[in-house]
This record gives sequence, C-alpha cells and structure tokens, in this order.
Amino acid sequence: MSKFVYADHAATTALSDTALKAMLPYFKEEYGNPSSLYRFAGTAKAALEQARQTVAACLNAAPEEIFFTSGGSEADNWALLGAAQLRGKGGGHIITTAIEHHAVLHTAQFLEKQGYAVTYLPVDGQGRVDPAQVEAALRPDTFLISVMAANNEIGTIQPVAEIGAIAKKAGVLFHPDAVRAAGHIPVDVRAWGADLLSLSGHKFYGPKGVGVLYMRKGLRLPPLIHGGAQEKGRRAGTENVAAAVGLAAALKQAVGELEAEGARLDKLARRLMDGILERVPRARVTGPREGRLPGHASFVFECVEGESILLRLDGAGICASSGSACSSASLDPSHVLLAIGLPHEIAHGSVRLTLGRENTQEDVDYLLETLPRVVAGLRAMSPLWEEA
Repeated sequence: MSKFVYADHAATTALSDTALKAMLPYFKEEYGNPSSLYRFAGTAKAALEQARQTVAACLNAAPEEIFFTSGGSEADNWALLGAAQLRGKGGGHIITTAIEHHAVLHTAQFLEKQGYAVTYLPVDGQGRVDPAQVEAALRPDTFLISVMAANNEIGTIQPVAEIGAIAKKAGVLFHPDAVRAAGHIPVDVRAWGADLLSLSGHKFYGPKGVGVLYMRKGLRLPPLIHGGAQEKGRRAGTENVAAAVGLAAALKQAVGELEAEGARLDKLARRLMDGILERVPRARVTGPREGRLPGHASFVFECVEGESILLRLDGAGICASSGSACSSASLDPSHVLLAIGLPHEIAHGSVRLTLGRENTQEDVDYLLETLPRVVAGLRAMSPLWEEA
C-alpha cells in the first residue's frame, strides 16, 4: 500500500503539534494536582485557569462559564440530564431533532422513560430543521431545546441563532451541540443565545478524552459526577490539566485559522463532490451543497453497500466512514439518512469523506481516481445493478 489518505476527520483528528507542545510539561515536570494548596500545584492550577480563559475567548464566553468534561458525550448528557433535574420531578417537555448524535438522542430517550416528554422534530431533505417548527412545538412545560449546530454525518449547519432567539423569547433553555461545529465554523454563545453548549477536543486537533460544557452564568445545573469540589463544585474528579491545556491550544489555533483553512477545505470538498457526481452514475450528495461544514463530502451510491466500499477503500489506503450502522452490528441504515427521506436500500450505500489540515489536492485526485473504480467494481458483482 503506497498511498495513504485520511479522510475521516469527522470521526477524529490528529493531535496538532501546537497542542502537543502545550501539553507536554503537564505530564511529567508540572504534574501537581491543581486542587492542592502548595506552590508546586499552583503551576498546574494556573495552567488550568488559563486554558479556561482561552476556551472562553474562543466562544465569546466568560471563563467562569467553562467546565471541562471527559468529552462531548459527557457534556451532552450533563446538559440534558442537568436541565431535567433542574426542572424537577414534575416532568416537562424537551424539543430536539431526529438527526441528533446518539449522545443526545439516547439521553432524551432515557428521560422519556423517567416521565419526560420529548418532541423529535423532522428535518427537510437537506437535514435542516425549520425554526418555525421549533416554535410551533413549544408547550407550556417545555424547558429545553437541544439542536446539533452542525451534523456529523451530512455536514448540515443549522440556523442556531434563530432557534436560540425563539428559545429566549419563550424562556426555554437552549443547548446547541457544537461538537462537530467548534473549530470549523464560528461559534459564539452570545450570538447563538446559548444557555448550554457542548464541544469535544479531538474534533479540532486536540486530545481525546476531554471536552467542555459551556454553562451560562446564573444557570446552575446539578452535577452529573459527584465526589469532590473540582470545577467550582460542579464536576468531581481530579482535573486533567494536560488535556484541558491541549484542548485550549488546539481550539485557539483552529479558531485563528478558521477563515483561511475553511476556504481551502471548502474548495477541496466541492471539487471532490463535483468529481464524484461526474464519474459515478446514480450517486448523490447527502446534505446541502451550500451551508455545510468545510471539508465535508458525503454520498450515497445506489446498488452497493457502504461497508463494502469502505473495506475496498481501506485496501487502497483510504480511511473513510459510512452513515450506515453496519459496523455496529445493525442492519438498519443511519437514522440521519432515513430522516432526510432516503429509502433503506439507498441509505445503505453511504460514504462520508471528511477532509482536514493534512489533505491536499493530490489526495482529492487519488479519491477521485479510486472511489469510482471501487463503486464500479462492486456494482459489476451486484445483481441489483444488472437489473437497474
């Protein structure tokens, strides 16, 4: 295998040199517990608080509104479960969408079993939720709206500021899940009207195992993890100083490069989408052509299985992913693709190619050379294609 192309940046990203350099001292030299009182621990405490300030500046938040977590899933869980606890035992109503990440969907389903009501709003064929439908779904007992700012499977960017304005007018908490958005598009908690917001370090070239929950000042969610007084008494557990420092350094770098890198990746992804549509019959792009994440290209191919495509791409040195849930031992295709109206048999043939910093024009050339050949080879063996 002479060529290697990593085209799965929506799944995870490589740790940036900037983040690694910032983290290294806190693994060995400055290993003090930031909750300790002696001077040696003070360096770690100062680094943790500087990381908090850096993240806050990137989100247009205040440092006291930033809480470090183990990742995006914990932040999502804390947002929904904490808001429900804040509401109290009388139940209440949550609004979300049919295309959320499972960290939100499964938490919402758990809350339904506890007696809370949940509305899962539909989306259009491009994966967009209509703010008017959000407003129409409001009830007197609605206490939370949770909407993914940008979809990880099809790249759709939602009208979060409009939804935030609707939530504020109704006096309802608003939680944009910004795990896929942060570091890739501008994220502004004030402009979005966010009361809560989740992000994850490894999605923008930071370390794995660390995330953030933004919690608006004045909002005091109950802790999800109990045991100690860390994070202002909101999240127990010895702080992962190195990870927080790495997340902050990576986010600052990503936000600083947002415009230039976004334009470069957008150009590469557009060329990739146009090239695939030209070379592969009965292929279609999933998600919108405009208003999608930079570097995000996703497709469905008729009469082939996405998993088979991925295996052959892997053999050619290409890392990609599928919207299909095949890899999780399920025969059902992605809930996102079904929600945008694709029939099961077409949704099974999905492939997602997400580009990042290390990708080049030559990588796109290789993808355009390889993917059509792979699809054609699989279709040649498919009786469905013969009948089509």
